[in-house]
Amino acid sequence: MPAKPLPDFVERAVSLERRTTLALPGQAAFYAEIRAATQLAQLAGSHGPRQFVLGAGSNLVLGGDFDGLILHMAIAGRQLLGEDAEAWYVYAGAGENWHQLVSWTLQQGWPGLENLALIPGTVGAAPIQNIGAYGLEVADRVLSLDAVDMLTGRTIRLDRADCRFAYRDSVFKQEGWHLDARLVVIGVTFRLPKAWRPLTGYGDVAAELDRRQIADPTATQIAAAVSNIRSRKLPDPATLPNAGSFFQNPLVDAALGERLAQAYPDLPRYPQADGRIKLAAGWLVEHSGWKGRNLGRVGMYEKQALVLVNRGGACGAEVLALAHAVQADVRARFHVELTPEPVFL
Repeated sequence: MPAKPLPDFVERAVSLERRTTLALPGQAAFYAEIRAATQLAQLAGSHGPRQFVLGAGSNLVLGGDFDGLILHMAIAGRQLLGEDAEAWYVYAGAGENWHQLVSWTLQQGWPGLENLALIPGTVGAAPIQNIGAYGLEVADRVLSLDAVDMLTGRTIRLDRADCRFAYRDSVFKQEGWHLDARLVVIGVTFRLPKAWRPLTGYGDVAAELDRRQIADPTATQIAAAVSNIRSRKLPDPATLPNAGSFFQNPLVDAALGERLAQAYPDLPRYPQADGRIKLAAGWLVEHSGWKGRNLGRVGMYEKQALVLVNRGGACGAEVLALAHAVQADVRARFHVELTPEPVFL
C-alpha cells in the first residue's frame, strides 16, 4: 500500500542534538511536534517512514541520524478529574514536564508522587519506563492511560493491569511499542490515595530528612529532600550532558545475592517480594573502578558512578563502547549483568 502524503506540520531534516539531554549528534529525516491527538490521527495508517516518540530526550542515546519520523510529544494540560473518599484522580497530558506535574499536585494538596520529584522527562514517558525512585514506582499511582493506535488513528484506554508494569518495564517495552510508536501515549490518569503515608525507608532520604531535623515529614518536605539528593548527585544536562541513571539496579536470585552479601557486606541489597534481591548498580559500577573514569569523550560521573556523561563532542558509538566496557567489568568482578536504562536509537 503506498504511503499517503505527510501533513504540512511535518518538518524535514531536523537536528536532534539539542532535543536530547546527552547532546549526541543526529538528525531526523522527518519531525513533527505533536500538540493534539488529532495530529496523530492524521499520521495514522500512513505506511510511511518508521516512527519514534520523543519526550524530553532524557532517556535516549542517539546512534546517529534517524531515517524515520520523530513524533515529539508536546500535548499539554493537567486537571483534577474528580475525587472520592479514597483518592484524588488527576489527569495530565503526555507532553507535560514530569517534575512540574509532581510540584503542581503537591501545591494542590494532593500527595503521592513526592518520591518521584525531579526525575527528568515527560508524563507520557513515565509509565512506558515505569519510572521509580526511593521506594515508589509510577505504576503505584497510575489508574489508566490514553493512547492513539497508529494503525487506525483511534484513541484507546489502557488500565493499570493492561500496562503490565514491572521493574522499569511496561507493555510498551514488552511489545516494542516504545520503539515503533505502534501506540502513542497522549495522557495519563493518576490515582493519588487520600490515606497517604510517607515513604522514607531509603537511606538517602532518611539521612536527608535527619540532616534537616524533620522527624514527621510532609509530602512537600519529602519532595524537597528528594530534589536536594538528586541535585547533589546528578549533573545538570545543560552544563554536563547526561541521561541520568544509565543502568538499572539489577535483580539477582537469592543465592547470588547471599554470596555477594557475604563477600561485600557494604553492598546495598533490597529484598523483593518474589525472593530475588535488587542490588545497587551505582555501587557495582563504582567498585569496578569506573566512578569518575573516562573512555574517550564520555565517562562515568565523579559524584555518582551510575551517571554516564558526555564530556564534549561525543557520539553514540562512544557511549555504547563505554556502556559495554562497564558491563564487562561488573560481570567479571561480580557475575552480575547490568542493563542500560536508556533507549538506543
